[in-house]
Amino acid sequence: MALFGLLATFLLEPVSVAAESDKSATPVYGYRVVNRYPHDPRAFTQGLVFHGGTFYESTGLYGESSIRQVELETGKIIHMAAAPPRVFGEGLALAGERLVQLTWQNHVAFTFDKTSFAFQGQFVVSTEGWGLTFDGKEFILSDGSDKLYFLDAQRFEVQRTVAVRDHERKIDMLNELEFVDGEIFANVWHTDRIARIHPATGAVTGWIDLAGLRGAKEQQDQEAVLNGIAYDPASKRLFVTGKRWATLFEIQLVAKDCPSPSSSCVVTPAK
Repeated sequence: MALFGLLATFLLEPVSVAAESDKSATPVYGYRVVNRYPHDPRAFTQGLVFHGGTFYESTGLYGESSIRQVELETGKIIHMAAAPPRVFGEGLALAGERLVQLTWQNHVAFTFDKTSFAFQGQFVVSTEGWGLTFDGKEFILSDGSDKLYFLDAQRFEVQRTVAVRDHERKIDMLNELEFVDGEIFANVWHTDRIARIHPATGAVTGWIDLAGLRGAKEQQDQEAVLNGIAYDPASKRLFVTGKRWATLFEIQLVAKDCPSPSSSCVVTPAK
């Protein structure tokens, strides 16, 4: 467990604006960095949740997987529970007082009390586990394919699936998930893009291009990819990070047709 000093905060720093000239194409959004916060560079981030002013995070790798509660401003680990060495942790979701952590190929999901991290039980998972989020009624799970699975909140049984498409193009490698104002945000593994997905149809309604966000050190590690999305619905704050990244970013989305990254170009996640 390590303590990390507070990094400098950069307010409304323009970073990238995605251009899109084809009006029939799926919208592509750029971003601007609002704040930077320290993040444990050893954490192989698989799931990220913001709640009550702190983060809950699931980390992966055999022998290194954990769930943890992390202070936003400092990156300090408030509470952590290590997984057994045979477990490879994956996505994480919060449903009421329960934290639910997926495993990659163990075909189980574990449940914990969100305050004490006391183990509560487990569910059988028929697929691989990649990403997980909760929409207030159902869990939504990704398994690295082009499908999203909607599961009963109590029994963790699949109720329905949707296939994710950008027009006719199949979108697979869906990884970490976050439910944001009625949409599903999904990291696409080994890319710098987040897909915005309509939960009823699986249609991609937009892309968030986060090219340039990774630092030089992270780019040297092929597995240090973008993976980690969290949303604060009360203040409409959107956070992203990656596996083994030293920084967690608060970002704002920038309209695709914005000529320059001025404040008038900022859009809310729901737009």
